[in-house]
Amino acid sequence: MTDAISLHRSLLTIDTHIDIPFPDGPSFFADTTRKVDLPKMQRGHMAAGCFAAYIGQGPRTPDAYKAAVKRATAMLEAINAMGATNAGARVCTTADEIEQAHRDGMTIVVPCVENGQAIGGDIANLAAFRALGARYMTITHFGHNALADSSNPRPELGDKDQEHGGLSALGRQAVVEMNRLGMLVDVAHTSKNTMMQAALLSSTPVLSTHSCIKALNDNARNMDDEQLDMLAQVGGVIQITAVPSILKAGGKADTVTVADYCDHVDYAVKRIGIDHVGISSDFDGGGGFVGWFDASESANLTVELVKRGYSAANIQALWGGNFLRLLRLAEQRAG
Repeated sequence: MTDAISLHRSLLTIDTHIDIPFPDGPSFFADTTRKVDLPKMQRGHMAAGCFAAYIGQGPRTPDAYKAAVKRATAMLEAINAMGATNAGARVCTTADEIEQAHRDGMTIVVPCVENGQAIGGDIANLAAFRALGARYMTITHFGHNALADSSNPRPELGDKDQEHGGLSALGRQAVVEMNRLGMLVDVAHTSKNTMMQAALLSSTPVLSTHSCIKALNDNARNMDDEQLDMLAQVGGVIQITAVPSILKAGGKADTVTVADYCDHVDYAVKRIGIDHVGISSDFDGGGGFVGWFDASESANLTVELVKRGYSAANIQALWGGNFLRLLRLAEQRAG
C-alpha cells in the first residue's frame, strides 16, 4: 500500500474529462461540494485535469447557435481563470507545458469543449476555441447535432436512430479543421458510425475521453470490440470513465467500486494493449463511485492497479502518458 501511494504521488496523473459547475458553481480554489476543486486535486495528487466547456444539445436555430457559442466562450474563459491566480494552478495547452508545470509542482488545468453544438454550425469558431486553449472537442453529446450522430438519439428533439449515417459533411470539415488546429477529436458520446468514420478520417489518432467497454456493460455509450480494435489500428486511446451507470448495468454511486472500474481497464488493455487505454472520471458530470468518489481519492485507482500487477511504467501510461502522446502528435501534425 505504501509503495503504491508513493508511486501515485510521483506520477503525472491526468484526468481527461471533468465538468465545471457553471455559471454559479462553488469556487475552484476552495474545498467545496465540487468533486474536483484545487484542494481535492492536491490531496489526491491529481496533477492535471481536462475541464470541459459543456454545451447541452438543443435546437439548431440561429438564436440557439449564437447562445451556444456565447456560453462555450464564457466557459472557456472561466476555465482559464482557474489558472489565473497564484493559488497553485496553471493553465497548460501543450504537452511540454503540462510536463513543465508538473515539475514546478503546479496543478494543471487543460481547457476543452464538449459537444460540437458549441461551434454554432460554423467551423470558424473552432479557431476561436483553440485560441482560448481548447485541446479537444467532443463531437456530440446526447442527441444528434449538425456534425454527427450521437450514441443517444433524443426523440424529444426530433432525432431518429440516425440522421447523417455518422459524420455529416460539416462534421468531416470539423475533423479536418481540428487536425489543422492541433485539437484532438473526441469520439465519446458518438454513434459507432461516427466514431469509426472519424477514426479513419482524422490525421491524428482519435480518442474517447470518457467511455467504457460494451462487452462488460451493454450501454449505448460504450465501445464494442470492433471500435476498440479501430482505436488500436489508428493509434487512439479510450479513457475509461467513472460514471456508475456506464460501468455497470443499473450501477449507482454506492454499488460500483474501484474493482469494477479496473475491470474495464483490464479488458481494454488485454484487447488492444496498454498504449491505447487511459483514465478519466467525468467528475461533476455524473462520475464517482465507492473508492473514487472525488478527486481526493484518486490514489485508490493506483493502489488497485498495483494489486493487479501493472508496472509503474504501465500505470503512468494509463494515468496520462497515452493522452500526452496524442497531444504531442496533434501538435506535430497541426497546420
